[in-house]
Amino acid sequence: MIFARPSQLRALGIVGMNERNSAYVMEYNRRRLYPLVDDKLQTKQLAQANGIAVPELYGVISIQYETRELPKIVATHESFVLKPSQGAGGDGVLVVAGRAGESYRLVNGTIVTDEALEYHLSRIISGMFSLGGLPDKALVEYMVKFDPLFESVSYQGVPDIRVIVFRSMPVAAMVRLPTRRSGGKANLHQGAVGAGVDIASGVTTHGVLGNARVANHPETGVPIGGIAIPHWPTILELSARCADLVGLGYLGVDIVLDRDLGPLVLELNARPGLNVQLANRIGLREGLERIENLSEIPSAIEERVALAQSLASDLRPAG
Repeated sequence: MIFARPSQLRALGIVGMNERNSAYVMEYNRRRLYPLVDDKLQTKQLAQANGIAVPELYGVISIQYETRELPKIVATHESFVLKPSQGAGGDGVLVVAGRAGESYRLVNGTIVTDEALEYHLSRIISGMFSLGGLPDKALVEYMVKFDPLFESVSYQGVPDIRVIVFRSMPVAAMVRLPTRRSGGKANLHQGAVGAGVDIASGVTTHGVLGNARVANHPETGVPIGGIAIPHWPTILELSARCADLVGLGYLGVDIVLDRDLGPLVLELNARPGLNVQLANRIGLREGLERIENLSEIPSAIEERVALAQSLASDLRPAG
């Protein structure tokens, strides 16, 4: 397990929740811009309007009687995802991986009926999974087919890549790998593995499961480190473009690698978690301060990414 006194954490450059909120989220993120990232429908529409690749949207269900329209919406799609537009932490996301006669097969193998999916949609639009419990919309969208690269270090679900962006420059990243405990979801709080990614090279480094360090995936036993993520410059550029798009200075960008479509932006987060530090075994503070001390940020995204990689190239794990 990972334990340390506050003074030790500070000496290692670890940013805590209070510091993240006061020094970065509140300082660099204007409150009026939060709906652009808190509402996944707004995020998707904004990204599409600006040429940023996202999973295709099949339909939106916002009122009760529309839940009956789901079979028509997905009639030509074997697989799809149901998710709350204003959900958080992966709650309420249901992944349908295929059909089982007149029913549906979830990614974890469970068979569900039309009625079960309609009930789930009802819970979404009632606000069961939304921020603040307010009425919500349900998105029906394309189910990502994960890149074969991750087959040996993922259980059932689709891994995603979280990039922390500060002042429109990537500063840290990790891959979130689904496990049996997480139910096939790429969510650390539900039990997924976080694998650190070296910003400069795009190669995975260390792993964390909860607060415990891990070297191998718990189901497959395959080493987590040493995986070269394809399209790495594109992923970093996408992250920087998303920050420019929504105008937030401190942002989490979640990207998936589709085996056919390449990198797709999944969602954005104005208050990204801090587990990326455990996954990389590197505190965020030094990287953030290096970017904060820059007198000028390059306007060209390619130059910005190259500078970010250069600034991160000599950061080393803290044991």
